[in-house]
Amino acid sequence: MIFKSSFGEINYEISGNGSPLLMIHGTPFSSKEWSEITDAVKHKHEIYTYDLLGYGLSEKADDVSLAIQNNVLSELLTFWGLDKPDVVAHDFGGATLLRSIILNNCHYRKIMLIDVVALSPWGSPFVKHVNKHEGVFNEIPDYIHKAMVQAYIRDAIYKKVTDKEIDFLVEPWLSKSGKKAFYRQIAQMDQKYTAEIEDRLCNIRNMIRILWGENDNWIPLEIGKRLHEILPNSTFRSIPESNHLMQIDKPNEIIKEIEEFF
Repeated sequence: MIFKSSFGEINYEISGNGSPLLMIHGTPFSSKEWSEITDAVKHKHEIYTYDLLGYGLSEKADDVSLAIQNNVLSELLTFWGLDKPDVVAHDFGGATLLRSIILNNCHYRKIMLIDVVALSPWGSPFVKHVNKHEGVFNEIPDYIHKAMVQAYIRDAIYKKVTDKEIDFLVEPWLSKSGKKAFYRQIAQMDQKYTAEIEDRLCNIRNMIRILWGENDNWIPLEIGKRLHEILPNSTFRSIPESNHLMQIDKPNEIIKEIEEFF
C-alpha cells in the first residue's frame, strides 16, 4: 500500500491481529528485514511496517536524510491513527524513532532498540568515501555496484550467507534509480542529526529494551552500552554471534524478546 507523505510516496504494510506494533528498518535495508519476525508474532500483534523514504519500494526522493525521516514517521502515525503503539527500531530506524519523540512529540508505549544509530561516532570508512565522492560511485559499472552492495550487506552479518539469501535486501538497489538512491542515502548521512538530539535522550521516559550484537562491525557494542546508561528506563542485552543485522543472525532472539517485552 502507498501513503503520499509531504516528502514522497511511502510503501507500507499492515498485517496480523492484536495490539499495534510498529517496526522500523535500518540502512541499507528495507521493511523486508523484518519478514521472519513479523510472520512469527503477527498472531499477537497488528504489525505496521514501511520502507523509509528512499528505501525499498518507497519513492527515491532527492532528500532522504535523517532530517526528513522523523517527519515522514510522524505523518504516518497520524495517517494510521496510531496512539502510543509499541515499536521496534533498528539502525537508522532507531535514529528516526528517537528524533520523532524529541522533535515531533510522537508518543509510543514500549520501545525496543536493536543496534541503533543514536550516538556519535557512527559511519564506516565506506560511508566517509561515498560522502566525498558520490558522483564517482554513481559511475561505476553495474556489476561492480552489485558486488559492492552484496559485500556491504554481508559485512553486517555474522553467519555465512549465500548471495541468494541476501538477494531480497540487495535487489532494491540494482535498478538505475536504485543505484543512485543507494549512494544518495549514504552521501546524506550526517552525524549532526543525532548530535542535535543526543543531550535530550535522557528525557525519554519510556520503558526501553536495548538489544545489541556482540559482533557488530558497524556500531560497536560499547556504543550500545553507553546508550543504555543515558536512557533512564532502559535494560540492555548483548547477543552473542550476532553482527549488525540481528534479523538475519539471530531472528529467534528478537522474536523471544518481542514476546516477553511487549
